[in-house]
Amino acid sequence: MDNPVVVGRLGAVYGIKGWLKVNSFTDNPESIFDYMPWLIQQKGVWHEIQLTSWKRHNNGLICKPEGIDTREDAQALTGVDIAVLPHQIPSLPQGEYYWRDLIGCAVVTTQGYQLGTVSELMETGSNDVLVVQANLNDAFGMKERLIPFIDEQVIKHIDITARLVEVDWDPGF
Repeated sequence: MDNPVVVGRLGAVYGIKGWLKVNSFTDNPESIFDYMPWLIQQKGVWHEIQLTSWKRHNNGLICKPEGIDTREDAQALTGVDIAVLPHQIPSLPQGEYYWRDLIGCAVVTTQGYQLGTVSELMETGSNDVLVVQANLNDAFGMKERLIPFIDEQVIKHIDITARLVEVDWDPGF
């Protein structure tokens, strides 16, 4: 498969007719249903699944996968990641990035100091945070840096093609 992108996870079984709760990782939770077919991984192999139905339930979402008709069938899918192929995800406007595109990018200060590589991003409420794994020979003895993703103030330039993020950041911090 062409690097599937995880967009959610199947949760607990709901009822006795094969329905499952859905934990969506998309900005608008319901938009997870716009990306069909879904891919799920079982025993290390990706499989396509279709849904026969989905609906809002209380504050969450539930779905009915095609061919899953009993509580026991649904139980085998609990906790399974929901993924889609990259081409199913819409392109973003200029200057916006998916987190997956930033992971693995080198991070360098405006003065040219190599801070390390983006290992993950965190959502903190006020702004997202880049988690940067420092290079092994970091002159400041850092193992990891948390850099706020504040456009223009901290994040000066992003070049996805070159896999580079330029930041205005003190390497000792």
